Parts: sequence; structure tokens; C-alpha cells
Amino acid sequence: MAEFSLDLNEEQRDLRDWVHGFAAEVVRPAAAEWDAREETPWPIIQEAAKVGLYGFEFLATCWADPTGLSLPIASEELFWGDAGIGLSIFGTSLAVAAIYGAGTPDQLVEWVPQCFGDVDQPAVAAFCTSEPEAGSDVGSMRTRAVYDEATDEWVLNGQKAYATNGGIAGVHVVTASIEPELGSRGQAAFVVPPGTPGLTATRKLRKLGLRASHTADVFLDDVRVPGRCLLGGKDALDERLARARSGQRASGQAAMRTFELSRPTVGAQALGVARAAYEYALDYAKERVQFGRPIIQNQAVAFALADMKMEIDAARLLVWRASWMGRNNRPFTAGEGSMSKLKAGEVAVSVTDKAVQLLGGAGFLRDHPVERWYRDAKIYTIFEGTSEIQRLVISRAISGMQIR
Repeated sequence: MAEFSLDLNEEQRDLRDWVHGFAAEVVRPAAAEWDAREETPWPIIQEAAKVGLYGFEFLATCWADPTGLSLPIASEELFWGDAGIGLSIFGTSLAVAAIYGAGTPDQLVEWVPQCFGDVDQPAVAAFCTSEPEAGSDVGSMRTRAVYDEATDEWVLNGQKAYATNGGIAGVHVVTASIEPELGSRGQAAFVVPPGTPGLTATRKLRKLGLRASHTADVFLDDVRVPGRCLLGGKDALDERLARARSGQRASGQAAMRTFELSRPTVGAQALGVARAAYEYALDYAKERVQFGRPIIQNQAVAFALADMKMEIDAARLLVWRASWMGRNNRPFTAGEGSMSKLKAGEVAVSVTDKAVQLLGGAGFLRDHPVERWYRDAKIYTIFEGTSEIQRLVISRAISGMQIR
């Protein structure tokens, strides 16, 4: 019988230590400044590109790990440094993953390098899918794509909401409805090349947290893209739409699996935020003296820290399990991907809240980073599927019923 072990291998340990070093030496010292500026930290993105942390080669190496753990390990360490800067560095991977998952080999070769730019002048990419009236309800998407057979072009019209890197990106990957009556199964994804007329982002959104990561609404007004910009190609789309019209369900199931596969990595980001807050609160509790002794010697404080540590470790095990299952094509029969994101996101909110409380008045001040982590944590119960949507996915998986 094969030996079971949760030990990381040498490559994974090296990856963890390397990313942690970058987070500690480059990201964390700059985090408060870029949070206050609410601007994209281009110098740090460039530094990440220089050391090899920003680019497709890094992502491909992580994706190739047969255990599936490399990307969540790297994500936790980078977001331990700062979630806003972390998302500025890793936000491009959302668009790259869409191209990688749905695109043809030729599309990968053409568009992925443009997502990252180069070391001297890095670029970012945006994945645009949420809409004002279609967040959790992806079947209600109103952005439309119409094929112009005379010019072999697709014409896109609509509005996208909350797009990471929206407007400042070179490459935008946009989901749109081809046949609205088919719901989410009648949709496709398109690459909008840099400089394409008709794509605009009128204003940057101001947020509670993740302020170093650019977020904007994106508007598409008769945006025309060549036929080759349809990810997967028209033949594959026509075949998929035909299956959907005939009532076959494989297409929808595949889409749901794609969402499930991305959730453990988001959970790992939340873990990084939670761990940063826990470690800071632990150190503070050891040093802060009240009534003649460190406050950690008070049972209420010690027990709170014990719970924080336990919840972080429990969430990490769910993230690692789902990451391993996804990489090794194990079916998520109980919504394991959603479990990992749900648990990690809610742990991040709970742990950062406790960290602020343990620091007392100091935790409410910007002199300490826990207030920033507290603000950053909340998004992990909202984006990439709210906590309620995760529970819906899990409940449907375990019941086999269409719970609403």
C-alpha cells in the first residue's frame, strides 16, 4: 500500500519559501501605501515579472504539479503579503485561465503572451463576466454577441460589472450570450484585443478592500472582433449549441465544473489574509502587557487565538483536498470546490474580526495592518460566488435535487 503523507515535496517547499520571501520583502512593506493610493502597483508587478512570479511560465509550472497544491501554496503566501497587491499580480490569471481552458492552441500562442506583456513593460488582462443584473444568476447575462457572416466578425454589446483590471487591461476576455433562450449554455467567451474601438471603462470603482487592485465596469458598444477571437472557434461553438438545443446536459455540467475548479485557489487567497491576521494578533498578544502580564495569558485571549489557528488549518485542508481532486479529475460529488472556498472565505472574515478585537483600540487604527486585512477579507464571502451560492452548490450536490 502506498504511503500517505501530507508533507510538501522539495519543489513545493522551495516554491512556498520563494513566494513568501517576495511577499515579505517586496509586497508587505508597500501594502499600506498602495492601499491608501488606491492605484495599481505597476512597480511591484514589474518586480514580480523580473523574478519570474508574473508570467505564463509560472502559472504553467503550478498547473503542471500533479498534486494540484502548487498554485494554492503560492496564492496563500502572496496574499499573506497583501491581498490587493496579490490580486494585481494574480488577477491576470483569470483571463489566462479562460483562454487556456476554452481556447485553441493557436489562440493560446497569440493571446496569452499579450496578457502579461514583457518584463520592461508588463501588461494586465481582464476577465469580464459579471453584470449589473447577472452576478450569481449567470443565466441572465444581457451582453450579446452577434455573428456578422459578411465580415467574419462578432459584434459585442453590453455592460460588465466589477471587472478586475477592466479598462486598464490590454486583453479583455468577455463572456456574452449567443442564444439567450439557452441560458448559460448559450454563452461563449471572446478575446477583445488591445485598442479595440467601442470598449470603455468610464470610472474606477472605489472599494472597501483590495484597494490596490483595479476594478471597473466595462462597456461594450458595437465592439467588433475578428472571428478568430471566439475562444474555441465557431465549429466548436456550433456543435455545443446544437447539443444544448437537443437537451443534452454535458455542456452545462462542464461549465459548473470549471467554476468549481477555480474556487480552491480563491480559498487559498483568503487563507493568506486570515493567516496574516492570526500571526499578527498572536505576536501582539504575547507582547501586550495589561494588569502585569501579557494578554495571551488570559484564557479568553488564548482560546480566541486557538480557535483562529484551528479554523485556518481546517480550511487549508479543505482547500488542499479540493485542489488535489481537481488536478486528478476526481468528481466533486459533494461540492468540494465550493466547500473549500466557503470555509476559507468565512474563516478569513472571522479571523480578521477577532484580530481587530484582540488589538482593541489599536486594531481600529491604520497604524496596524489588521484593519486593512479586516477590510480585504470580506470580499471572499462575495466574489467568485457568494457564500450563499456555495451553499446552494453543496446542497444540490449532496441532495441531487434542484434546490432554490
